[in-house]
Amino acid sequence: MKAATPQALRQQFQARKAEALAAIGEGGTSTRGVHGVLRHLARLADDTLQTLWEQAGFGPRPTLVAVGGFGRGELYPASDIDVLLLLPTGWVVDGPGADEALRQRIETFISGCWDAGLEIGSSVRTIDECLAEAEKDVTVQTALLESRAICGNATLYRNFQRRFKAALDPQAFFVAKTLELEQRHNKFEDTPYALEPNCKESPGGLRDLQTILWVARAAGYGKSWDELARKGLATPFEVRQIKRNESMLALIRLRLHLTAGRREDRLVFDLQTAVAARFGYGSDSSEVKTKVRASEALMRHYYWAAKAVTQLRQILLLNIEAQLNPKTQAPVPINERFLDRGGLIEVADDRLYLNHPHAILETFLVYQTTPGLKGLSARTLRALYNARNLMTAKFRKDPVNRATFLQILQQPQGITHAMRLMNQTSVLGRYLWPFRRTVGQMQHDLFHVYTVDQHILMVLRNMRRFFMAEHAHEYPFCSQLAAAWDQPWILYTAALFHDIAKGRGGDHSDLGAEEVRHFARDHGISREDAALIEFLVREHLSMSRIAQKSDLSDPQVIADFARHVGDERHLTALYLLTVADIRGTSPKVWNAWKGKLLEDLYRYTLRVLRSGQDGPAPAPHAEIEAHRHAALAQFRADETQAPAEAHDALWKTLDVSYFMRHDADDIAWHTQQLWRHVGSGETLVRTRPSPAGEGFQVLVYTPDAPDLFARICGYFDQSEFSILDARIHTARNGYALDTFQVVAPGAQQARDAEPSPAILSQVENQLRRTITEAGPLPAPSKGRLSRRVKHFPVMPRVSLKPDEKAQRWLLSITASDQTGLLYKIARVLAQHRINLQLAKVNTLGERVDDTFLIDGPELQNNRAQIEIETELLDVLAS
Repeated sequence: MKAATPQALRQQFQARKAEALAAIGEGGTSTRGVHGVLRHLARLADDTLQTLWEQAGFGPRPTLVAVGGFGRGELYPASDIDVLLLLPTGWVVDGPGADEALRQRIETFISGCWDAGLEIGSSVRTIDECLAEAEKDVTVQTALLESRAICGNATLYRNFQRRFKAALDPQAFFVAKTLELEQRHNKFEDTPYALEPNCKESPGGLRDLQTILWVARAAGYGKSWDELARKGLATPFEVRQIKRNESMLALIRLRLHLTAGRREDRLVFDLQTAVAARFGYGSDSSEVKTKVRASEALMRHYYWAAKAVTQLRQILLLNIEAQLNPKTQAPVPINERFLDRGGLIEVADDRLYLNHPHAILETFLVYQTTPGLKGLSARTLRALYNARNLMTAKFRKDPVNRATFLQILQQPQGITHAMRLMNQTSVLGRYLWPFRRTVGQMQHDLFHVYTVDQHILMVLRNMRRFFMAEHAHEYPFCSQLAAAWDQPWILYTAALFHDIAKGRGGDHSDLGAEEVRHFARDHGISREDAALIEFLVREHLSMSRIAQKSDLSDPQVIADFARHVGDERHLTALYLLTVADIRGTSPKVWNAWKGKLLEDLYRYTLRVLRSGQDGPAPAPHAEIEAHRHAALAQFRADETQAPAEAHDALWKTLDVSYFMRHDADDIAWHTQQLWRHVGSGETLVRTRPSPAGEGFQVLVYTPDAPDLFARICGYFDQSEFSILDARIHTARNGYALDTFQVVAPGAQQARDAEPSPAILSQVENQLRRTITEAGPLPAPSKGRLSRRVKHFPVMPRVSLKPDEKAQRWLLSITASDQTGLLYKIARVLAQHRINLQLAKVNTLGERVDDTFLIDGPELQNNRAQIEIETELLDVLAS
């Protein structure tokens, strides 16, 4: 019988493929049969590959293996077909001793695949080569994890599977894949709600579900959702939810491929309407009646699926992590309802919310007010997921719940994380009912890159950052104004409501003002505060409109705007909300010119408002000015012979964040020690007993260098000093001005003992020599763990995320406390030439929560980021 030509195979494959896709390519929202179609497409490819393999004449020795997504036994219409040609040991294709006949067969096979219409990605390796590549690259390891034999030598494939499984480290694989997941999420702004999401790669997309199955499979917990349920890692209800949403995402991706006519996993604007038509959106009378766009209906469906996947992913990954690490920190009671399990808040009883619905909102208040908490445990996430139907109108009207929600808004910290967590767990939209309508709601313009709910939370985050010293470098003038603001919660509430009425028709500013008026009345907010919040919501667009569209050189424009805002308090609040709002639309929308226009409008209006006051108005950055005045008075009292402006040379090199981060006493001490030496090129180290009465302070002033922080920490590590706090500051002239709170060896037990002058002098001399003498960084000392940490270790966690301008990065680290830990971290950063801008060192019992503001060229490379995070996790665990 004559062998089929590649052209005949192509026609046969395309015809059978078209037949399989005919029923699923159109036909409404039913997901029934979508996975069957994907499996059928994979089998069609298998049949064609097997025919081409036989025609190439490989014989019985090698094996053709499907890997990656194709290895799962599913194939999307335009996806690549990834295969591995697995060769017996000793077979050589390239280099000395290469088998030319084998090379010819491989080339014939690969070209035949392309001629037959199979877009393949191929690799040719022996088992040893597979294992070597897998060890170097977790992507290769993942592709091989999902492999299956198509045809050829079954014994060879079984040997490969056996050796691959033996070489696989489930714990290391879990860490690598979760780091990869976090980096992928960072790339997509850590939200499933982008207006053009990638249904495969975005948070809440298919890749999240695949990651769960990869790590579960590597650990031997199962290859399917049903197997995970049998292992106790998921409940039957969760499995049903996962399967339903996975099928919806799969159907969207399949129809997206068909619509684009190519591999396209992004739901770009150009394709959304056409894909929506395949689902039948826009054709039904109810949608026409409500004037919902077809694309909007599709995207709302997508967002709800992605949100469910995000919630369920958190639960399952936490369960798998706990199973892989059974010996973790014992839970510590927070109160009678909640426990702290390794930094995650856990319900004390699975039926807590069913028996005590008030505890739902209390969860997030506890999360804000308990130091060291980083999130919710799988048990808590599961309990919240099952308690969604409890949050009814009666729940929203409950006075206890209203008081708790207001407390959450009024906490001095944690507002952004709490609100985001409430949204992720569906609590925010169920309590704040108007907010629910914004979840997954698209904004049809070129400015917003987020859905309405994500934009609102982004604006809330931006507002919160104005009050945080570690973000003062981003928008210093806003930070100055925020430093003097007495009630941040008023601004947070305005941010939460400013766009809450979008998409209803009519002026969303007026509708939002009406909503926040009801909210203020229901929650007992004072008349004066409620009026300010309502003003901000109603006017949140006016300042940007005037700044960008009016002639700011016209005195009448400024006078009218001043009359409109009324006073300095309203002006400052509106300015901060306006900047936060514009920054929350898209990274590309804000620019220096818009910033200048807004700041000019603010300053011109402020001048008009102050000119109408009877006396001098308080400075907008009163707190910072108070620090400056107090520090200057103390400095002049200590340095009576210094010139009147002796402080100027130093202070001109220091920005807002320095004055926010240091009190007057520290500023005066720094000025006293440094005013004669600004920019001199020398290294100064000064010490003094700590004003707090514990240990001593060390001041370092020297030209900055990438390894400076590591060198300083290395000295303290080798000398067995403990660093309790580090305040790192880089001045405008390129000098590091760093202050450390240090405890001498053995001094932790005698906290009130003042260090001797000899110790202080020794530190000054030795640390200065350590900084100035070039030489390699010393190896870290062996970290000593407390007995409690040994028995209940804290799971190390590393988070690396860009700041607002993507120029610097925030590195957050959680780990068990141990001697020399800070130096281990600093050493890794120094080895990668990472420059430290600011450090916040925080020790909570046996747990360390440190935050670093860093920058460096390597941070712009995704692979380098993962490498840095992996190395940090290694040193944290050592």
